[in-house]
Amino acid sequence: MVVVVTGANGQLGQALQFIASNYPELHFVFCSSSDLDITKKDNCQAVFSKHNPNYCINAAAYTAVDKAESEPEKAQLINVVGAQNLAAVCKENNTILLHVSTDFVFDGSKKTPYTEEDAPNPTGIYGQTKLDGEKAIQETFENYFIIRTSWVYSQFANNFMKTMLRLASERDTLSVVNDQIGTPTTAVDLAEVLLKIITSNFQLPTSNFGIYNFSNEGQCSWYDFAKKIFEVNNIRINLLPVPTSSYPTPAKRPSYSVLDKSKIKSELGIEVAFWEDSLKKRT
Repeated sequence: MVVVVTGANGQLGQALQFIASNYPELHFVFCSSSDLDITKKDNCQAVFSKHNPNYCINAAAYTAVDKAESEPEKAQLINVVGAQNLAAVCKENNTILLHVSTDFVFDGSKKTPYTEEDAPNPTGIYGQTKLDGEKAIQETFENYFIIRTSWVYSQFANNFMKTMLRLASERDTLSVVNDQIGTPTTAVDLAEVLLKIITSNFQLPTSNFGIYNFSNEGQCSWYDFAKKIFEVNNIRINLLPVPTSSYPTPAKRPSYSVLDKSKIKSELGIEVAFWEDSLKKRT
C-alpha cells in the first residue's frame, strides 16, 4: 500500500514520519511543499502518476490563524484550492483521501461537545477556508475521510507546548488565558489514528467515508494545559490565569471547541486516550 503524505515538514507530517516504521505494510512517500505543491494541480498529477498511491494524507495546510486575517488569498489557495486539487487527483487515480480539518469550523457558542452533525459557523478566515476546503472535497468525490481535530501539539515544529517550554526558560512569570475550553491533541496520536484508518480500510474495505472528529479525551483551558505541561516537565514558574480580553488577537478563538468522538469510536473502532495521559507519554 502506497501512502503519499503532503506537508511532510509540518507538525503532523513529522509525527507521521516518526511512527512510519511501525507500519511496514505501508510504503510512504513523504512530500514537502517543494516536492508537492498542492496549489498546483499539475504538480499533484505528476506526483500521483509517479507513485500511484492507494491513499493520500493531506497534512499540508495554512494554519497561521491570526495571519490568515491579513492573508486571506494565501489561506484560500492552500486550504481550499489545494484541497480541491488533491481531491480531483485522488478521484482520477482511485486514491482514498484522508484530510485533516479543525475545530475552528465551529464558532464556540455551544456548551456541550460538538458532533459531526452540528452546523459549522467559522468566525475567522482560517476556519472559513478550512470549512470551504472540506466542502470542496465533498463536492469532488466520495472516497474521503475528513478528520476534524483540535489544539494539536508535539515535539515537532511550532506549537503551544514548545512555546510554553521556551517562554518558561526565559521568564519567571507567564499569563495564559483560562476562558477558552478545548482538548489538547498530540500530533503523534493523530498520526496513529490516520494510519489505523488506512490499515483497517485496507484489511476490511468499508464505505464508512465521511467527516469524523478526533482529539484526545477530556477538556481544559489553555491555562490548565500550560499548568500540566510545566508539572510534567518539573518546571516551577509563576503561572497566572487571565481572560481572553487581556490578549486581543486579529482572529477570534472559539470559547468552547471540545469535539465529540462517539462516531469515530463506534464506526471506525478508534480508541481515544485522555489528553493528560498522552501529554505524559509524548513529552
